Amino acid sequence: MKLITSLLAAAAISVASFAVPAFAQDKGTVGISMPTKTSTRWISDGETMEKLFTEAGYTADLQFADDDIPNQLAQIENMVTKGAKVLVIGAIDGTTLSDILAKAHDAGVKVIAYDRLIRDSGNVDYYATFDNFQVGVLQATSLVDGLKAQFGDVKPWNVELFGGSPDDNNAFFFYDGAMSVLQPLIDSGDIVIKSGQQGMDQVGTLRWDGAVAQARMENLLSSTYTDAQVHGVLSPYDGLSIGILSALKGVGYGSGDQKMAVVTGQDAELPSVKSILADEQYSTVFKDTRELAKVAVNMTDAILGGKEPEVNDTKTYDNGVKVVPSYLLKPVSVDKSNAKDILVGAGYYTEDQINN
Repeated sequence: MKLITSLLAAAAISVASFAVPAFAQDKGTVGISMPTKTSTRWISDGETMEKLFTEAGYTADLQFADDDIPNQLAQIENMVTKGAKVLVIGAIDGTTLSDILAKAHDAGVKVIAYDRLIRDSGNVDYYATFDNFQVGVLQATSLVDGLKAQFGDVKPWNVELFGGSPDDNNAFFFYDGAMSVLQPLIDSGDIVIKSGQQGMDQVGTLRWDGAVAQARMENLLSSTYTDAQVHGVLSPYDGLSIGILSALKGVGYGSGDQKMAVVTGQDAELPSVKSILADEQYSTVFKDTRELAKVAVNMTDAILGGKEPEVNDTKTYDNGVKVVPSYLLKPVSVDKSNAKDILVGAGYYTEDQINN
């Protein structure tokens, strides 16, 4: 009887051992440093990466720096101290991380710059981003298309330019891409920058702050457009676009006989998508950051597996010390004609989200 009992117990243990799946081996810690929670885009990036890294067997240490540079430096230093093997960093200011990245390098930590190039450091191993010059091209092309559609051949078109944060390397790529389309039209006289404000030193918006953009647009309207109409505004980001639109609506644009100016954007944030469907904001640029998060995970897997991560650009992104090997994803222009097909079709938003 004892023998039978022992055999049954052994069989039960064997079956139980076979039936219970083994837990995924912990591949180590990945530090994810995101710049802010003021943009839904960065919250989504961070949470998506946290989920994907966890599913891939890593311990994900996700931190948001609240647009505070010393805070981001302290968070990254803490990640290095706690033994992170890889850092994925969306920098607040891409010029401020040289010292902490030197410490990370000395500790054997690899660094992936995430959608914002980290400058002035030789310790940036890879860069995961979108084709940022093309983002600007798409914005300006959409702006011109909107000007043609809404104002026809009534030229010149009065346009004002807004740039992103001067401490974000991407802002210069967005601006340069846009100006590659707009400058020939400015030179020909088809577009007039009535305020005369051009160049990132004049049109940049520190920290991508929508309130700053709104205040500047209000000032432009009161100083330059008391007896003229602004036909279009180049805005590089949806958070700025909403502020710009608020300034325009405040003086009657989009009501009565006053047509709304053509305003561009980027990131397909939900308030801007709704604004596009309501015929206020004209367009945005959709960058599927879920795919960018996958690139960061794949790069990490390759690095820690002793392989070379896949890249598709080894020439463009010179950070002042080295050309950083990069993987560029393709951005997509979105306006009222295709917003639902692209954004709902990709599963980025549901029909209810954009309609309510």
